[in-house]
Amino acid sequence: MRSLLVIIDGLGDDPIPEWNGLTPFQYAEHKNMDELIRIGAYSEVSICEDDFIPESLSCILRLLGVQRQDFPTNRAYLELLAHDRDISEYEMVLRCNLVSVDENDMLVSFNGQGLSVKDMAEAAKACNEFWQGIEFMHLSMYRNLLILDKDRRILDNCVIPPPHESMGENINLLLGEIKQQSLLLRHFIEGTAKKLERFNHDGIRYMLYPWGPSERKALPDFQALHGLKGAAVCEAEIVRGIAKGLQLTAPQIAGATADIDTDIAAKAAVTLKLLNENDFVLTHFNGADEAAHRYDYQGKAEFISAIDKEFLEKIINNVREPLRIVICGDHVTSSRSGKHNKNVGPVIAAQLNTAAIPVKINNYQDILTFLMRASDMRG
Repeated sequence: MRSLLVIIDGLGDDPIPEWNGLTPFQYAEHKNMDELIRIGAYSEVSICEDDFIPESLSCILRLLGVQRQDFPTNRAYLELLAHDRDISEYEMVLRCNLVSVDENDMLVSFNGQGLSVKDMAEAAKACNEFWQGIEFMHLSMYRNLLILDKDRRILDNCVIPPPHESMGENINLLLGEIKQQSLLLRHFIEGTAKKLERFNHDGIRYMLYPWGPSERKALPDFQALHGLKGAAVCEAEIVRGIAKGLQLTAPQIAGATADIDTDIAAKAAVTLKLLNENDFVLTHFNGADEAAHRYDYQGKAEFISAIDKEFLEKIINNVREPLRIVICGDHVTSSRSGKHNKNVGPVIAAQLNTAAIPVKINNYQDILTFLMRASDMRG
């Protein structure tokens, strides 16, 4: 029996007062999910529980059965792997967001808000020059990486709040510790801010925000871990990095993005193809999380509805062999606060084209058991 794990990043949410307390999932139209609930099971689960902060890296690795001692510290290294790069044991890599700050030095956005995609590419180009001791690597839009010599003060002892969790806070306090610990990074932050001055407007200025330092960390081979041949359909850098680290097949998909404008139909077609070739497929959608970070609960609900119509309907109507399917989030992303939290989120589990007994999902271990165990498993 094949298995399909559909992760709608940040699927869970807080109640929206404008919708009489409904969440975006509850507000969305999802007749295909409702049918899977009818023949299977619906529950609400926290993937991170109380073990770690609600973040995609740890939550997705947990859903894929990786033990916590094998989790990398932060996600920058896996984002580097996603772009077919690696580092030595003597180097480290940091995430580096293009952020905006107001006249009072308060962080306004973590994602270059107010700049077009073209502007953000130009901003990255302006910063992508020779920096002695630092390699600047532009990924996409506001996302960048920094590669530099390993510094245990930064890796082990430096507190750098994630920018997407720090809106409205003072930028000097947020970056104060990293600038104190590393003169090299202080010069980089201040030097690139000067190069970005031409993008400043209406009291808003732009700068680069290094955070999430990470070192080289090997992940276990997925097939060796579970005895299953696996593949992934994804575009977000962290998920592509996880796939590459676990040795999952992860083809490039034309039209796929890490936001709500992704080509959902293309992801459905590739998922169906990979299900014919593999025992397990992970399909990841990142747009719900991105919409919630922008406080766009309407866009999040519409994206969930689109996944139901353009993805799940094709899967259900075209899979002929027995299939286990789980639809869940990795963590909750609140459209009200724009932040992740540890609250429970929706989990749908069902088996198609089989008379097997419906499963019960009470926690993340049940999800893993349902997806990875042999085909004679019963509820």
